Amino acid sequence: MNPFLDILVRGAGAFITVIIISRAIGNSQVGQLTISDFVNAILIGSVAANMVTNLNESGWPLFFGLVLIGLFTLGAETLALKYRPARKIIEGEPVILVHNGKILEDNMKKLIYHVDDLMMQLRDKNVFNIADVEFAVSEPNGKLSVLLKSQKRPVTPGDLQLPTTYEGVPSELISDGVVIRQNLKQNNLTEEWLYKELEKQGIKSVKEVFYASLDSKGRLYVDKKQDDLRNVTDITDKLPGEMP
Repeated sequence: MNPFLDILVRGAGAFITVIIISRAIGNSQVGQLTISDFVNAILIGSVAANMVTNLNESGWPLFFGLVLIGLFTLGAETLALKYRPARKIIEGEPVILVHNGKILEDNMKKLIYHVDDLMMQLRDKNVFNIADVEFAVSEPNGKLSVLLKSQKRPVTPGDLQLPTTYEGVPSELISDGVVIRQNLKQNNLTEEWLYKELEKQGIKSVKEVFYASLDSKGRLYVDKKQDDLRNVTDITDKLPGEMP
């Protein structure tokens, strides 16, 4: 077989197989990598790369290895889903690093976690003073969950007993010039209504719209592909007319 055609066939096979494995594993592993997930991702990527580039060997053993790793991963996820002790071993457990403003040094040592790591992740949560923290928990996926002390939390309408209205999630009506008809139907709207609303904003064609959405209060947001902005704010250091 022509080597370029061989690479094409192997690449397509590896790509499709990895997609199937990822879909079978589910979004939880793809979006929130634990240590075992990270190791599996490296193994799958390594085998898939060898399958595409190592033309000196038959692709079938590598394909079998790729599928086998996927099956092992899926089996481990199923086991962790059904049995809590197995889940603790495979995925790990959350560990408290800060309790009532005090750093728990023993737990930090268990995770090989130094204070710079802790402070960096606290700042990422907009927390700059450990004394303000009630709990800081290191999750199995490496993220830090932070609960501020009650007197340091932002005031909410619930705290002030103020009534609020339902906000919901905006519904996409147009994406890159294409009308999403299913979302129109879900909101009991027609394309005629949408076109009239666009005309009110001086838009003659749907192709002019990059994105449009409808919020729970019936307000239509429209972003055109060609925005009418005279002065665009630039936060870089380059001078006007200077190449990036």
